[in-house]
Amino acid sequence: MRVLEVLHEEFEDALKGGSADFKKRGRILKIILFGSYARGGWVDEPHTKKGYRSDFDILIVVNDKRLTVFDRYWQRAAIRFMRDEEFKTPVNFIVHSLRDVNTLLEQGRYFFVDLRRDGIVLYELDQEPLATPSLLRPEDAYRFAKEYFEDRLTHAKNFRQLSEMAFRSSMLKEAAFLLHQSIEQAYAEWIRTVDQYFRACGTDSTVFNFTAQFQYPIEWERRAILHS
Repeated sequence: MRVLEVLHEEFEDALKGGSADFKKRGRILKIILFGSYARGGWVDEPHTKKGYRSDFDILIVVNDKRLTVFDRYWQRAAIRFMRDEEFKTPVNFIVHSLRDVNTLLEQGRYFFVDLRRDGIVLYELDQEPLATPSLLRPEDAYRFAKEYFEDRLTHAKNFRQLSEMAFRSSMLKEAAFLLHQSIEQAYAEWIRTVDQYFRACGTDSTVFNFTAQFQYPIEWERRAILHS
């Protein structure tokens, strides 16, 4: 599968020349397909009036948390998926260490429980299974959601206010950047509250692709034309 080849290629390139021990031992342990393509309910209607095409959602599990930093190890793969014409179906991926995934499963986080149940393993270095999920208590689910919401909402509001101040001072580039930060925080806030999962901007191509619409509008216009 071409998607797997790109992920492995770009990850290996990112590790080349690294002197740190964790880089030398860096490995992709598992690549798991989740979402509508894993459940069998995807939509592929690019030529209809609706013009919708389901994303190809992937979880990448690595052996060290330091290897989940998006812009250092995974951004080149995300850019290839976004720009290369061979990828007609949008590809989004998230990256976590094995320890983090197992911890979230043991906490009963809905997103990872569903992913473990419905996901399809596309690649694995070994056959070590993921942790057995626990049941998340309603009071814990409410507490997590409330914490997520209050944390990110504050950041989103602050960035918006700073953007407005920059705009009034005719600092348009700075205003656009700060507005982008506000949108990014608001998006993360919504995801965290609904899914009980934070698609961290540093570990996830979904947020990168979403905010790229505001950072790289010409590229997204080109992509829309190619896929229309």
